[in-house]
Amino acid sequence: MHRIFTAASILLALSFVVWAGGKHSEKPSSGKVFFDARKHQTNYSGPGRQKRPPVDIREVLIGYFGPDTPSHREAGDMWRAACLAIEQANRAGGYNGIPFRLVAGWSDNPWGTGISKVVRMAYVDKVWAIIGGIDGPSTHLAEQVVAKARLTLLSPASTDKTVNLANVPWMFSCLPGDHIQAPVLVNAISLYVGRKPFLLVSATDHDSHLFTVELNKSLIRQEISPSYHFEFKHGNQDHTELVEKITKSRAHALVVIAGARDSARLVSDVRKKCFTGCIFGGPCMGRSSFLEEAGQAAEGVIFPLLYIPGKHSESFEKEFSSRFGSSPDYLAAHTYDTVNLLIVAIRKAGLNRARICDAVRELSPWAGVTGPVKWDTLGGNNRTVRLGTIRAGRVIPASGPPGPDEATLRCSRP
Repeated sequence: MHRIFTAASILLALSFVVWAGGKHSEKPSSGKVFFDARKHQTNYSGPGRQKRPPVDIREVLIGYFGPDTPSHREAGDMWRAACLAIEQANRAGGYNGIPFRLVAGWSDNPWGTGISKVVRMAYVDKVWAIIGGIDGPSTHLAEQVVAKARLTLLSPASTDKTVNLANVPWMFSCLPGDHIQAPVLVNAISLYVGRKPFLLVSATDHDSHLFTVELNKSLIRQEISPSYHFEFKHGNQDHTELVEKITKSRAHALVVIAGARDSARLVSDVRKKCFTGCIFGGPCMGRSSFLEEAGQAAEGVIFPLLYIPGKHSESFEKEFSSRFGSSPDYLAAHTYDTVNLLIVAIRKAGLNRARICDAVRELSPWAGVTGPVKWDTLGGNNRTVRLGTIRAGRVIPASGPPGPDEATLRCSRP
């Protein structure tokens, strides 16, 4: 009898839940979210600010999540720029006479052994903040550690807005996000292409995919769309089939969203096959590695410009070039700015992790060699972005949408 009563009670309760759920679903929805984190600044409200700084320290340690080898193909110049900023800070007295030092950690498999490097920085080396990573995925990885370690993370390389949408108050991104860059690029595509056919080609890696998502959103808002969207795998060395599709399409323009070397190989291949339309691309076309690999084929491409050298960066450009024999690209320049901003914050806040985070936020707007760093509510840099192009092998600001003559290059068949 007891079992029958219990079963009946459960059935009655379930019936009530179904009835209540059904009744609730009939209510009209307002379509509004309960809380939009993007409109509210989340500050750290926990303990730590009253903690006294350590005594008798010999070095002020700053974590660096990235390769610490200058010869690294993708991130060597970032490490050089970080070291240059530290050297200059120490020449200027360090922190109250105590030198700064970078503690580097990296792995070619960041999601495997790489995370242990970040954990070690936070809990064993006890760094005061971390610079890193070198792209969107590695920044996501580091963010997971600092959120629990209550440690400031400044990324000089990530444009992935979802890093900041996690709403971690310790997270700051010094590059303008994809959602800021993509509309600027689409405006140029719209002005030049109009209703003429154009192609979109994108790589499948994390950062390229997310930029393409933001690009498509902006294309929809402009009410234009590519005739075809082709995807290719990151690191693919053979684009024969893809290039054939591009050249046979007779498209007026080509939009390439991929990493620096992937973009360079594809642009070179389509130019060799006499594609004379205008080529647009992502910010990676402003990398030194893109220029090196694309060569003459890089002339005239249009992309979001993230670093414009000028009087404000003369000293940095001169010292970097004389020391390392090459000009810094936008990632090197932003790494230099990121380290310098952190050093200013440490000098202002003292050796206290929570106060350093406060100081980083309070320094906005901060003027660096790359321009202003202006934090939005989520710790992203909402600096305005303009377009760039390449002329005579140099990255320069684009004066306006390219005309057909500017976009046409002589075929360079092997």
